[in-house]
Amino acid sequence: MSEAGVHLLRGLDDLAVMGFVEVLGRLPFFWRLEKELSQVLERGDVDLVLPIDYPGLNLRITRKAHDAGIPVIYYISPQVWAWKAHRAERLARWADRIAVILPFEVSIYEAVGGAVTFVGHPLLDEGRAAVPKGFTESLGLEPERPILALFPGSRAQELRRHLDPFLAVAAAVQARRPDVQVAVGRAPTLPADAYAGVPYPVTENGGALRAVATAGLVKSGTSTLEAALAGLPFAMAYRTHPLTFMLAKRLVRVPHIALANLVAGRQVVPEFVQGELAPEAVADALLPLLDRESPERRDMVEGLGAIRGALGRGGAAKGVVDLVEEVLVERGTLGPGGNGVPRA
Repeated sequence: MSEAGVHLLRGLDDLAVMGFVEVLGRLPFFWRLEKELSQVLERGDVDLVLPIDYPGLNLRITRKAHDAGIPVIYYISPQVWAWKAHRAERLARWADRIAVILPFEVSIYEAVGGAVTFVGHPLLDEGRAAVPKGFTESLGLEPERPILALFPGSRAQELRRHLDPFLAVAAAVQARRPDVQVAVGRAPTLPADAYAGVPYPVTENGGALRAVATAGLVKSGTSTLEAALAGLPFAMAYRTHPLTFMLAKRLVRVPHIALANLVAGRQVVPEFVQGELAPEAVADALLPLLDRESPERRDMVEGLGAIRGALGRGGAAKGVVDLVEEVLVERGTLGPGGNGVPRA
């Protein structure tokens, strides 16, 4: 959005925090940001609000916009299927349209009267990653040997909690299969020095790494869908603050942690959460996936293919644009066919 010329009040670096305990120290920042956004809405020159994900803040802004008579299209809706189910009814009441990216979310919002559209998952529009010529060799890896890719996270707090245990898993795998090579995917949002001391090659080109890797160890979140869409067999792991985990166990009601498993409706990939993230246990799950002839790998590849099929056919962004035009025409801001220019 910044590259397209959008004026940003705050960037993702300011917003990249998740969890219960972790958010507490950032509350003053979010209060100030909410006040600033409220002032923008009160100016009276906003034609439409398009909140994207981030429900802790965006639901509050959605309500303010609704109360001010400003139409709202909420894209990537709150995970009401996991916790805080009451948010579904509120969002259905406050938003003119709800654009969801997971197929099973449609029935949830329809049940509470929401105007909901499944637009498909935006990851589908990225397509298969292009692998630069000589990419594997540039990392000091041999293409004919198995490669284990580590994806410890895109946020600083995730990297702090995952990097060391992920490296320990890699060491356990190599102790039992010395021919396995290891590489680490670095999130572009994190500085290179955050990976200082890592004994394996590190690359910012995560898409290419997923394409050449034999198997992966992936932190929970959207990255599990990225691995699934790449057809990369993997295990999922996640650690968070102990108090956050304790609260989550009481509040979150889902049969699986990995998004890939939630989309599949069953456990396609193994999950290792908190204390389960033990090197030998995770290595046990990864070793069969590093064998291209194993039945475990074959079954997982089949399951990952079904996940791709469940996520739609792409075009999520265009689907949201169509909803924006539809609502602006309804409100009289645009003429039929999109004639006119909205102010914000």
